[in-house]
Amino acid sequence: MSSKVKKKIQKLKESSTLVINEKSKDLISKGKKVFQFGFGQSPFPIPDEIVEKLKKNAYRKEYLPIQGLPRLREKISKYLLTRTGNDYPKENILITPGSKEAMLLIHLAFNGEIIIPAPGWVSYEPQAEIGSNKVHWLETSRSNNWFPTGKELEKKIKSINKKNNLILILNSPNNPSGTVCNNLEELARVAKKHKVLVLSDEIYTDLTFSNEYKSISKYYPELTFITGGLSKWCGAGGWRLGFLAVPKKLTEFLSSLKSLASESYSTVNTPTQYASIEAYANEHKQYKLKVRAILNAVGNYVYTNLKSNKILIAPPQGAFYLMPEFKNKKYKTSSKLCEAILDETGVAMLPGSDFGFKPKKMLTRLSYTDFNGTEFFKNVTNCSQIDDEMIKKFAPNVVEGVSKLSNWAKNL
Repeated sequence: MSSKVKKKIQKLKESSTLVINEKSKDLISKGKKVFQFGFGQSPFPIPDEIVEKLKKNAYRKEYLPIQGLPRLREKISKYLLTRTGNDYPKENILITPGSKEAMLLIHLAFNGEIIIPAPGWVSYEPQAEIGSNKVHWLETSRSNNWFPTGKELEKKIKSINKKNNLILILNSPNNPSGTVCNNLEELARVAKKHKVLVLSDEIYTDLTFSNEYKSISKYYPELTFITGGLSKWCGAGGWRLGFLAVPKKLTEFLSSLKSLASESYSTVNTPTQYASIEAYANEHKQYKLKVRAILNAVGNYVYTNLKSNKILIAPPQGAFYLMPEFKNKKYKTSSKLCEAILDETGVAMLPGSDFGFKPKKMLTRLSYTDFNGTEFFKNVTNCSQIDDEMIKKFAPNVVEGVSKLSNWAKNL
């Protein structure tokens, strides 16, 4: 039967983030206490006013334009203009079933090669493989906040056949490291010099703890795609509403993406598109302020209670991830390390090898969202006063899991 499936598809595995979520739930159903630090999902409730819009539009059943509801695209265009200073007109916005699908469409249409800084999200490489685009990993270091320097990017570009088109994928705040890129202008300069396209994955940018929306498109708008959506800042992952903003110079590229969309998912579900107008029409400042404050406080609690001479870790700057490195000679690969940690402590994490690092690099991804976000959100009245006692009360699984992980590491 395997001969009936294309070889490149046979090689694909299920997304590790989804697999760890299912594995954790399976272990829990068997009575094991599991600390779910493997799956990156917002724990917070969707803002009430957005939910109300969904309810009011639940009766809608008509097909919408392939490219998406014009009013929604207009609101996203204004949202990006406010944050990046760049005009991505509504005609250049494509509504997709999650930003993940937007990126897949780019890979399917693009004819060239892909540069992915490691660490990079688990689906970047498999999507490139589906699109038959060769991947070049660019390993980064903690010293530069887990992002490449301009010199490192230029060296990588020059090592690749210059005849080929290139896309650089950039994700800040980053999944899996939780860090923010501080040298966007430098990277933009190199990309511009070599006419490299940039895919800026900005799904977490509204969750930057400094409350600064930093986009490489500010410095290189002419060849920068932007993807975003509702799954992270809005807590609406299951709604599957994302967008792709295409630079004006690449309008022909957009035409091909629309053709692919028309022959695959047709259009994103109608009620969600209408509800999403509310998501992008208003700032939701108080909601975002509270979400960022909770994540920042919990992230710093984890960071403070894990860092040691056995666990190297950078402080959280955005999203809801940390990337601990375990100094040890006992385990041969980060995958074996994570298996042992899950077996011996119940803490589920993902290995660094899932994010582009060499297997022997003892890095892991820790998502600190294993708590009841609705309860925590409801009980925060002052965003500047989220202390350890509140974290212990409203994020007990995080506290207990971190304690188990810290104690386990002492014996390495």
